[in-house]
Amino acid sequence: MTESLPADRAAAGPDQAGPADATGWLTLPDVAERLDVSISKVHQMVRDRELLAVRRDGVRRVPADLVANRTVLKHLPGVLNLLADAGYDDEAALRWLYEPDDTLPGTPAVALGGDQAREVKRRAQALGF
Repeated sequence: MTESLPADRAAAGPDQAGPADATGWLTLPDVAERLDVSISKVHQMVRDRELLAVRRDGVRRVPADLVANRTVLKHLPGVLNLLADAGYDDEAALRWLYEPDDTLPGTPAVALGGDQAREVKRRAQALGF
């Protein structure tokens, strides 16, 4: 009989969304260092949906590409709030952000860092209808 680990203790696998390898993730202390803020500020940002953190290997982690150049991607908080309003939990929001989309440059997460960020925001808004 095979026993499966709870989602917060399992290693990121093909059924878990997000960056494919360990280097694509930041721990919350790493995010605090990158943003030059306190760890409590990072926790507040996660609570306020300014930043997305999920458990991987029992540790809360943030996809590194959502934190660019010492700031959180400009449109990320708006997209996270729109997804939450549409009923998406953190894991579902992460899956949506990392689902490959042929009409965008890769995934919505990648597009948020480029000139199609507003299009990603519009698509997230449409999910609520």
